[in-house]
Amino acid sequence: MKREKLDGLTNKIIDLAIEVHRQLGPAFDEKIYSRALEYEFSKNDITFEKEKLIDVKYKNKRIGEHRIDFLIEDELILELKAAEGIADVHLVQLLSYLKAIDKRLGLVLNFGAGKLEIKRVANKF
Repeated sequence: MKREKLDGLTNKIIDLAIEVHRQLGPAFDEKIYSRALEYEFSKNDITFEKEKLIDVKYKNKRIGEHRIDFLIEDELILELKAAEGIADVHLVQLLSYLKAIDKRLGLVLNFGAGKLEIKRVANKF
């Protein structure tokens, strides 16, 4: 996906997440926000895989699997949080996921604060 199209997709995801946060506020766990985003993605014809299993490899050997919150349009990894804030560990985790499945961009969205927190993480831009 070209960078301009990926940026447009990212902006659309952020707009939908802002709407979810505006409607629900910061009081719920991640599952509630995940279900609301799933509804919004479907309503807006955004292709996604929820709780997608990804392979974890070590020196090209598959050693396990991990579940990511969303893979959007087979391009963008979306990780949801409902915490006091986005910690550095959340960003490092997302970068590891991006590398594991060779994707260029991901978002961490934290619904737990009074205002939606958004962090972009890039891999090989």
